[in-house]
Amino acid sequence: MVDLRIYEEIVSGKKKYFKGADLSGAVLRGADLNSCNLSKSNLSGADLVGADLVGADLSGADLSGADLRDVKFWAADLRGSDLRGSDLRDADLTNAKLKDADLRDADLDGIELGNADL
Repeated sequence: MVDLRIYEEIVSGKKKYFKGADLSGAVLRGADLNSCNLSKSNLSGADLVGADLVGADLSGADLSGADLRDVKFWAADLRGSDLRGSDLRDADLTNAKLKDADLRDADLDGIELGNADL
């Protein structure tokens, strides 16, 4: 269940530290999450279409089943994250850190992986 206080802080853009937050199923389309710390957070089933996650820390985060189409993950840290079954179509993962990320059954059509650390 989404913590509404955390959701409101994300939408307002006033805070950037959300380590371990429960945002499962949250609708954050086009959200500016640039440089946010979302490590170990639960974003399973979240709708992040078109979000800006440039330089964000998503290490160890649960993004399983999330809608991540057109997300900008430039230089984001996704090490050890769970991306199983997520929709990453047309996402930009340039310079992203993906070591030990679980991408099983993820839709990777059209993704950009330039200089990504796999």
